[in-house]
Amino acid sequence: MIATEATTQRIHTLQASIGNTPTIESNIPENVEWIDDAFYVKKTMFGLYTSVLKEPLGANFIIGATEDGVAKMTRWHLKCLQDGTLDDYTYGTSAAMGVKL
Repeated sequence: MIATEATTQRIHTLQASIGNTPTIESNIPENVEWIDDAFYVKKTMFGLYTSVLKEPLGANFIIGATEDGVAKMTRWHLKCLQDGTLDDYTYGTSAAMGVKL
């Protein structure tokens, strides 16, 4: 059986990227340094780093092993959403291909 590419095109939005029930920071420090006036990066209790968005305020966005990596990927992801180019770098898979996760 040959798999064919889906004919429907997904539209990537910030809401789709953060999900329907994002984790929201309840205590944002007053002296936080906002990167690009859009997000900041904080260390989690598990030793990882997460970016926290300014809009919607406090929404956790990207998580990773290094502060610099999270900042770079958050900046890149937000830029792609703004430019409408995220589809150029993403793809979806289908469970209809018989793969069970």
